[in-house]
Amino acid sequence: MPRIGLIGYGAIASYVARALKDDGMTPVCVLARRGREAAAEAATGAASVTDTAQMATRADIIIDCAGHAGLTMHGPALLAAGRDLITLSLGALADAELQSTLEAAAKGGGRLHLASGAVGALDALTAARVGGLEMVRYTGIKPPSGWVGSPAEEVLDLVALTVAVPHFTGTARAAALAYPKNANVAAAVALAGIGFDATEAQLIADPTATQNTHRIEARGAFGQFDFVISGNALPDNPKSSALAAMSAVSALRRQTGWLRI
Repeated sequence: MPRIGLIGYGAIASYVARALKDDGMTPVCVLARRGREAAAEAATGAASVTDTAQMATRADIIIDCAGHAGLTMHGPALLAAGRDLITLSLGALADAELQSTLEAAAKGGGRLHLASGAVGALDALTAARVGGLEMVRYTGIKPPSGWVGSPAEEVLDLVALTVAVPHFTGTARAAALAYPKNANVAAAVALAGIGFDATEAQLIADPTATQNTHRIEARGAFGQFDFVISGNALPDNPKSSALAAMSAVSALRRQTGWLRI
C-alpha cells in the first residue's frame, strides 16, 4: 500500500482525506506552513511536515490540493525526488516556464498526474485528438459570487448583474493565467485537446445560476460533441467544486487499483 501525502488543508484536502480514510488509505502526512501545523492536522487527520524534503521521505504519492502556488513551490522537488504527484492545479501549466521545469524535474523518476477536476468528457477529447481536432471551445458559467476576487470584478458590477454577461473571451492560456482560482477547467480541456493557445475559452457571470456549469464543444475527424455539466460546490466551501475533490480521489484509485478506467 503506497504512503499518501497531501499538500494543502482546505475544503478539498479535507474531503480527500476523509474519502481516502474510508478507502483504508489514510494519508500519512500533510505539508503545512510553519505555525499552521495544528490546523493542517485538524483538517486532514494526518501528521504535518513543514518542507518538501520531509514530504518526499514520508510519502510515495502526493495529492496537491493547494492551488497553483502549491504546485509551483513543491512540484519540481517532489518529482525530482521520484515521487508521483496528483494535482488539481492544471491551470498552473499555462505557465510555459513552469511546465518545462516540471518536465525536467520528472527526469528524477516522478510522474505528474492531472486530476480531471470539475469537468468530464476529457477521455473523449483525448481520444479525439488522435484523429485530429479542428475546434475545441470551453465555456464556464458561475453565479456572480463565484467570480468574486477574480478579474471579473474589474469589468463587471457583480452585485448589480441582472442578466448573464461574459467577462472573458480568449484563449485557454490567457484564461488560466488571468483566473488562477477559476479556470483550471479551461486548462484541463486545453491539455486534453489541442493545447492552451488553440483552445477557445469564455467565462460568464450569470445571476440566475445556482451551480457552476462547464461546457465543452469539440469538432474533428471523430465527429463532434457538446458536453455540459453543472456541478455542486463542497458544503465546506461554496467556491470549491465537489467533483474536483472527487476527481483527486478517483485519480489515486486509478493509480493504486488493479483495474484502470
